[in-house]
Amino acid sequence: MKITRLTIIIPFYNEEQFISLILEKVTDVTLPHNINKEIILVNDASEDGSAKAAKEFIRNHKDQRIILIEHETNQGKGAAIQSGIKNATGEALVIQDADLEYDPVEYNQLLQPIIKGVADVVYGSRFAGGNPHRILFFWHSIGNKMLTLLSNFFTNLNLTDMETCYKMFRAEIIQGLTLKEKRFGFEPEVTARISMIPGIRIYEVGISYYGRTYKEGKKINWKDGFHAIYCIFRYNMFN
Repeated sequence: MKITRLTIIIPFYNEEQFISLILEKVTDVTLPHNINKEIILVNDASEDGSAKAAKEFIRNHKDQRIILIEHETNQGKGAAIQSGIKNATGEALVIQDADLEYDPVEYNQLLQPIIKGVADVVYGSRFAGGNPHRILFFWHSIGNKMLTLLSNFFTNLNLTDMETCYKMFRAEIIQGLTLKEKRFGFEPEVTARISMIPGIRIYEVGISYYGRTYKEGKKINWKDGFHAIYCIFRYNMFN
């Protein structure tokens, strides 16, 4: 598939410490086949200096295509991603968390199946391959695997990491979906919806993971896990 532009959607909320660092990493990445980057930042009503830092970065990098969208009220990660999807102009798009848990260098691995024309969607799996992974929470990893197993049961996919941030889509696929989840329910909802597309081609590649602790700013918690279970049932059984 011919791709001239990759849209990178970065939702953020209170990420003053990391937003400039992740933007540096994203802009430093060289994509194959002279593919250009479009960076869409979505500020979900941050209460710290995140927006100021993002605007300063944009002013200092006018050679980059960076778009800033600002929500007046906090709506959640899913809503921020949806805002980015609506404004994306690339033939492919990928979701990037604003922290440093995922390495933008790995866009190239995610892109390959789409460039070769064999994939419509590519998931980056933290549980596949030999890439480095920070050792953190046992019960968190068990929860992720259980959610993936439950999702697979309904979708009949054999994913190893449904909850991964790194999901890359052909733009026309993701822009053709009507998404409802405003917060962390985005992952199980989008997985359910793409699994229902006739002939959809989904690939998975191993990625590294530099997870952070709650003290370091991790936001997802056990309540989000229960909501993810609800979303798996809702969008697979009662869609």
